[in-house]
Amino acid sequence: MHTKFFAYGCVLFILSILAGCGPKTKPGTPKILVFSKTAGFRHGNIEDATKAIVELGERKGFEVEASEDASLFTDENLKQYAAILFMSTTGDILNTNQEIAMERYIQAGGGFVGIHAAADTEYDWKWYGRLVGAYFKSHPRQQEADLVIHPDARFPLLDSFPNPWNRKDEWYNFRAVPDHVNVLVSIDESSYEGGENGDDHPMVWYHEYDGGRAFYMEPGHTSESFEEPLYLDLLYAGIEYAMGDNHVLDYSKATSLFQPDENRFSKIQLASALDEPTEMTILPDHSVLIAERKGGLMYYDPQTDETTQVGKFDVYHHTDVEGVNVEMGFMGIKADPDYENNHWVYVFYSPMDASVDRLSRFKFEDGNWDMSSEQIILDVETDRDICCHTAGSIAFDRDGNLFLSTGDNTTPFDEKDPETGKKFPINLHGYAPLDDRPGFYNYDGRRAPGNTNDLRGKILRIKVQEDGSYTIPEGNLFDPENDLARPEIYVMGNRNPYRISVDQKTGYLYWGEVGPDARNDSLDTRGPRGYDEVNQAREAGNFGWPYFVGDNYAYWEYDYDTGESLFQYDPEKPVNTSRHNTGMKELPPAQPAFIYYPYGVSKDFPILKSGGRNAMAGPVYYRDLFPKENQLSEYFDGKLFIYDWIRNWVMLVTMDDEGDLLRIDPFMAGTRFYNLIDMELGPDGTLYFLEYGTGWFTMNENSGLYRLAYNPGNRPPAAELKAESLAGPVPFELRLDAGGSSDPDEDALSYSWYLNDELLTTTEEAEFTHTIEKPGAYAVHVVVDDGNDGVARSGLVTVVAGNSRPVVDIEIDGNHQFYFDDEPIRYTVHVDDAEDGSLEKGELESSRLTFKTDYLESFDEAATTLGHQETIDPALEVESIIASNDCASCHKKEGKSVGPSYVDVSMKYKDDPNAEAYLIGKIKEGGSGVWGEVAMSAHPDINDDDVKKIVSWIRSLSEDQQEKVSHDRSGKLIPRKEFKLTEDGVLLLHAAYTDAGGPETKPLTGQKTIYLTRPVLHPYQASDIKGASTGSHDGTEFLLVNESIAQAELGSVDFTGIKSIDIVIAPAGEAEGTAEISLRHGSATGDLIASGTSPANAPVMTPSIVQMEVGPEFREIQDNIWLVVKRANNAPAMAIIKLILKP
Repeated sequence: MHTKFFAYGCVLFILSILAGCGPKTKPGTPKILVFSKTAGFRHGNIEDATKAIVELGERKGFEVEASEDASLFTDENLKQYAAILFMSTTGDILNTNQEIAMERYIQAGGGFVGIHAAADTEYDWKWYGRLVGAYFKSHPRQQEADLVIHPDARFPLLDSFPNPWNRKDEWYNFRAVPDHVNVLVSIDESSYEGGENGDDHPMVWYHEYDGGRAFYMEPGHTSESFEEPLYLDLLYAGIEYAMGDNHVLDYSKATSLFQPDENRFSKIQLASALDEPTEMTILPDHSVLIAERKGGLMYYDPQTDETTQVGKFDVYHHTDVEGVNVEMGFMGIKADPDYENNHWVYVFYSPMDASVDRLSRFKFEDGNWDMSSEQIILDVETDRDICCHTAGSIAFDRDGNLFLSTGDNTTPFDEKDPETGKKFPINLHGYAPLDDRPGFYNYDGRRAPGNTNDLRGKILRIKVQEDGSYTIPEGNLFDPENDLARPEIYVMGNRNPYRISVDQKTGYLYWGEVGPDARNDSLDTRGPRGYDEVNQAREAGNFGWPYFVGDNYAYWEYDYDTGESLFQYDPEKPVNTSRHNTGMKELPPAQPAFIYYPYGVSKDFPILKSGGRNAMAGPVYYRDLFPKENQLSEYFDGKLFIYDWIRNWVMLVTMDDEGDLLRIDPFMAGTRFYNLIDMELGPDGTLYFLEYGTGWFTMNENSGLYRLAYNPGNRPPAAELKAESLAGPVPFELRLDAGGSSDPDEDALSYSWYLNDELLTTTEEAEFTHTIEKPGAYAVHVVVDDGNDGVARSGLVTVVAGNSRPVVDIEIDGNHQFYFDDEPIRYTVHVDDAEDGSLEKGELESSRLTFKTDYLESFDEAATTLGHQETIDPALEVESIIASNDCASCHKKEGKSVGPSYVDVSMKYKDDPNAEAYLIGKIKEGGSGVWGEVAMSAHPDINDDDVKKIVSWIRSLSEDQQEKVSHDRSGKLIPRKEFKLTEDGVLLLHAAYTDAGGPETKPLTGQKTIYLTRPVLHPYQASDIKGASTGSHDGTEFLLVNESIAQAELGSVDFTGIKSIDIVIAPAGEAEGTAEISLRHGSATGDLIASGTSPANAPVMTPSIVQMEVGPEFREIQDNIWLVVKRANNAPAMAIIKLILKP
């Protein structure tokens, strides 16, 4: 009896322990976050829906927090919620870290509910697409339809629903029907008009996903939905499912990681001024071989830190045919995987003596390139004297198979009449080149990339043998016995697969595909607009060109004589009907692109932005392939690097275990790249960048080789120094403030204060005062120490004791904030000098005054001169910086020394838009070969601010040589007559006066700059926004008014001379009502300056203008202005795009 009791007690004890080890329930009432931020279309029912969910929570016993603040998406904040509900969100609403916080929340066991337009959200975040279940494609008009109920044991309330369930709503078509969810409700497409998903058209579903739970219901477009008892019952059931048992989240199960801060990475230049670099290979000793298109072979030696030419290929890289830019030459290079033992290096180049692109290998050993060792492996026959598309990238997989990319060697431009030189009216127009008429051979892409018996427009895979011959690996696209197909082909249907890489674990092949130029779809006659692609091949396949592009968007077979569209190609059964085809007529099925994007912002991948396109693929990174001491953080494990040569971005692609896309994140977004053309991993895991530079078909001085340094440990602080006053009589009280200094690791800082490089003292406080008794100029700096071997030196601040700086002001008659195209700007300059007197009173020499005007094309350009601490005098400041370094030993302002004069440097680069960045790099990194044989030493320890001051001063010297300035203290100008005005241009007025100095002090310059902008206000830049949010549509940014009353502070506005205002608006939804728009003085309830009413029944997202008259009593004020919008009950959400102020 006692034994049985003991055994039973043990069982209860064990069960109690197991129960205690299970998930813990959060104390108190479950809480959900209702998130309704929109960055695109704004549903007018969001406020009503949110209110209904709050009331639902009060009835059912859960708490609701409603917000549109994306900053709530952090680990610390999200863990309080039992579920997160996306209420008709649209567009790209979370940044990278917020998205990762959302992923971690779900992985930790959280729940998600999506309503209606939650499926119209975050298109380039594929993890979210899987979470919500499907992406929105389109919808017909609102109408009644029959919903089909699918009973489910987890949702017993459905047993009481009518089946079919007839109701009115807006019914979405989805891009793809989800196959990974449990469908609760579907729609009968025969019961309404406009359905496109067929018999299996789901509307409500749930599923477990990545550790959490998700529920989505498509119905919910109207406010009336949130008054229907059945709808609310189903919504609550979904919320209840997502909340689960309100367990405490287990973040130990979260697998998504946050990207390390950008300041942990440094881009270190190894070489510069390369002549059209194309591809590089990193050797086992960390030396680098670089191919240059015109034939040069450059070698970077890490032991000497020097780059020299070790070989020269005689390549075809130029033609005398007018209007043709040849892209051929020295295109690819890659060391053998067993280079340490065999010293083979593979190259792909265009020899002069044969119309081929050639794959060969050469011996390279001990810094010597042996041209006589060439083994020719493979020739690709090409057509010459035409443009374009060479590709030419080489890569190896883990089994030693060699991959080689080849371009389509096809002309993409419009055809011209050889006799007149004029373009034919029936033409390519940027669509696929499919012209097989006699005489237009090079305009037919089907002869090469679409031809199974041609090596162009392909990615080849071969296994090179010891004697230089090669065999065909198992798994290539075509059987070696097929007489109509080349067995070397692994991938066909390529246009210009310029840069490729192979995943060293999975064996997947990646490449960037440079796409065609058509800017608009012509789906009924020609085909899709142009797309660039990043592709993934898990096995051999046909990737479509020139029959398909992007997501298998199909082109039309086209008659170039008549302009008739014959038939549209079928991706399942593509055919090559060209008379130039020498291979198979029936081709393998086409594979859709992995990632694709047009010139404009992509609906599918908006994070890739807009602009020119040149997609490339970098490596896939795995930490365990490299030594621990050199590994990047765990965040990078398994991620693919991709980049764009034109857009100058680098992105990281996260994939699941099968290689499916989950997300795309920017990498080093704050770092400037100059046309990144190759990215390779070294043998120790170091990432190398090769940059082509900004000019095409030329040697660019801002081209270069870089390595990426990663700092996983303590980061140095950033030092910033300001002086309360920069000049004054003696004794001069110097008040210094280093409070702007910071430490990324939040370490406590100490401050060492220096005067003319002499240490005065070290303090724990960020402020310091010192009295200077002797007249003269003094250089001051501070060294900041974080106590963990991290130090930073501030830039030099030059102060002058014994002389006061002249005070300069510019008085403008009229508006002080805006210029008007045809309105004269009248100005007067005032100068007062404490020692010498007043210009206005005739006590100062007018010859010491300079006045100039300038026009900057954008405020971004103007912003580079705004917000900086004003210096004593640019020349005096730079003189101090140069004196503290070795610059003076090699350079003079005028006249050649060991190096060129500063004036010569300034004149050489005066028209180069990239001169500033290039010269900064030169000073920091050093270099040679630009001005002669003497190398310029590197100066890595000069503070960045000091380098920028040196460069700014050098560049100003060419302005002194060519710029006309006035010595008159008053005058006028009419903007349109003086300058070529732009949409975002800034008019600059600048006055400077240099005094005579004193016996022991140099002259000082006082200056004043006024910036006048175009009379346009952008509400999306407003502060203190309530009842509205910011958004964008097709590249236009706006303030989106989504509540019945909204307000936003537009900042200080000068209304001098302003008589009327045009407000550009666009309704963001369908509704009949209007809105009252007003501007108010001082606050949202202040005096009314102007008002107007929006038009009713305006087309959705179509701009219109509301005209408003400014009251006469407000035409001279300058104060904070508030925008207030009051929407009628039936008014749509409204985008306020801009305000145009008129005189």
